[in-house]
Amino acid sequence: MRVPLSRIAHARSGDKGDGSNVGLIADSAPFYEILVQQVTSKRVKEHFSQVCFGPVDRYEVPNLRALNFILHDSLGGGGTMSLKTDAQGKTHGQGILSLEVDVPAELLSSGEEE
Repeated sequence: MRVPLSRIAHARSGDKGDGSNVGLIADSAPFYEILVQQVTSKRVKEHFSQVCFGPVDRYEVPNLRALNFILHDSLGGGGTMSLKTDAQGKTHGQGILSLEVDVPAELLSSGEEE
């Protein structure tokens, strides 16, 4: 099934200078494997193409079942310089949760939690 990330993960985000830091945390170990396979730097860059003008770096944090993304050149100069409404990138966490991934139906129906 194709579902938004909000069905299998949660996110936090904030600013890192002129880039935003987006943490994506899987709700279970099987869901983490889906994140690792499907939520690539390239897909995140495409998803945020309207606001991210630099590269996207991805870091895996398996002990937390998380991925951390740095979206370079996404905040219009950073918190004190930017004229953007969201100069700290706080909405980027919510924004990534609309990205869709393929999840086996049995993982969703079983209420897989770990």
